[in-house]
Amino acid sequence: MDLRLYDTLSREKRSFVPLDPQNVRMYVCGPTVYDYAHIGNARPVIVFDVLFRLLRHVYGERHVTYVRNITDVDDKINERATRDFPGMPLNEAIRKVTEQTEKQFHEDVDALGCLRPTVEPRATEHIPEMREIIERLLQRGFAYVAEHHVLFSPEAMNAANSILPRYGALANRSLDEMIAGARVDIAPYKREATDFVLWKPSKPGEPSWPSPGGIKVEGRPGWHVECSAMAWKHLGEQFDIHGGGIDLVFPHHENELAQSCCAFHESVMANFWMHNGFLQVEGDKMSKSEGNFVTIRDLLADWPGEVLRLTMLKTHYRSPIDWTLKSVEESAKTLDDWYLVASDAESEQPAPSVVELLADDLNTPHTIAVLHGLRNGAASGTERDRSQFAASLRLLGFLSESAAEWQQQKQQASGVDAERVDKLIAVRTAARARKDFKESDRIRDELAAMGVVLKDSKEGTTWEIAR
Repeated sequence: MDLRLYDTLSREKRSFVPLDPQNVRMYVCGPTVYDYAHIGNARPVIVFDVLFRLLRHVYGERHVTYVRNITDVDDKINERATRDFPGMPLNEAIRKVTEQTEKQFHEDVDALGCLRPTVEPRATEHIPEMREIIERLLQRGFAYVAEHHVLFSPEAMNAANSILPRYGALANRSLDEMIAGARVDIAPYKREATDFVLWKPSKPGEPSWPSPGGIKVEGRPGWHVECSAMAWKHLGEQFDIHGGGIDLVFPHHENELAQSCCAFHESVMANFWMHNGFLQVEGDKMSKSEGNFVTIRDLLADWPGEVLRLTMLKTHYRSPIDWTLKSVEESAKTLDDWYLVASDAESEQPAPSVVELLADDLNTPHTIAVLHGLRNGAASGTERDRSQFAASLRLLGFLSESAAEWQQQKQQASGVDAERVDKLIAVRTAARARKDFKESDRIRDELAAMGVVLKDSKEGTTWEIAR
């Protein structure tokens, strides 16, 4: 099978050939743990979970290493800690914020049906690796010390007559273009506007460690070097796939690529750079000022996680996605049907057509279209058809529960009291038996007001949550 993935650096879809088929390695930028993750944060988590599942299917579970980091040293974390725990020493407050937020993040992404990564390193546990990378960059002339900072020089990188890639190649920009539109800090100690921080002095009370480069005051790492260090520690100087959101291409991934290649004198950090597209909500960019900022936790209060997962996968990962209530409602109905048809089926092997489409740069929209066809075959076909349909769904991270658990989760998300519903249905059934249709209709209306839809048949009355 030919697994083909789109590489942001080369701007083409290429056949994926791992550096070592016995240890396929992927790094994805994880959360900065200072607040609830929003629905945009869920997209890379779900996208790269699907890729992780596919790689495990192709190469075997024991032969895939997936690293997703936790950023636990950052200005936003410091601000949140100061706000929430004003009377507490800052380092203690930071620990409380990061532990609490990491727990919330895990609960949310678990609910989305995502597997835990093989390794989930924390930035603060990799300070020695960061210092080592910075020392190498200083020794090789790609970084310099200025006013207790260590800064990386893209100009020095591009001036080097070596195998190194061009700084700006990942973002497809020149240095002049990056200066013109740039999210770069202007500071008097910089030699050039594009120079970026590898290490900076800590403010009083902030987390701090002995500085590299002979700097006398303690400091803390810049954001970009954190991921370079964690990827190096757990995956090596070169690995197969580096992933994240499209917003990370510049400056974060551009700077990671530069640091790692210059520190280890390599032409490549990752063989494939993969990025998912932006997310909008009901046609608008999500922002707190627009009032459409939605967290994963908010949505999980109303919908099962697999509904959110399916909604995300209906759009190809590289395309922008418009998150709408209509799409979520459609996903809920689809999953209700899939659970009805396949939740109790034993999994065998997924359909080859499903694997082939996923192997074509994670073509989940076409995969879902194929799943609808497999569903029809499973509903009218043999037990093998049902098993293949179930296995295909599970490859994508669905059917993690039984049909009963699925129904119960929907009830809990809706806030409906299932015991009360069952009692009202029993009263209504008795009313219908004595031909008291006025009472029967009244109870139906009462249940409808609760968000419950009744379905009467010869076998009796069943119910579901209205969507």
